[in-house]
Amino acid sequence: MEKTIKIKQGIGDIEFRMPVEEVVAKLGTADEVENIDNAADEPTTVLRYNDLGLTLFFEDENPVLACIDTCNEECTLFGAEVFDMGERAVVELMVKNGYTEQDVDDEDWGERRVSFPEANVDFYFEDDELMSIILGA
Repeated sequence: MEKTIKIKQGIGDIEFRMPVEEVVAKLGTADEVENIDNAADEPTTVLRYNDLGLTLFFEDENPVLACIDTCNEECTLFGAEVFDMGERAVVELMVKNGYTEQDVDDEDWGERRVSFPEANVDFYFEDDELMSIILGA
């Protein structure tokens, strides 16, 4: 699998709005599948690919890819090996590529979240080490 993160598009050839079947055809059977049906929200199907460091969230009645959570250290963003970068370098990379609006919050569980709302991306750091990236369409 190609591991280039594309803001608001996906990772490699896994793109937002793809149906579950198309993603499974590209990545194979998921290690874990979870169906979340909660009355307040749309039904959500979660596929976990442990070896790829991917958790994929599909929403809607005809589920399409809506969110990607990755901890794959081989992912690149704007040509940079982002998991080798600390918080300051990641922020500088995003700003250099036109994403200046940011929100920072220290989560209850100990990670620091740096969000770029206009890019629909959250970076989670622990002790200045990038732990995961959550991308949305």
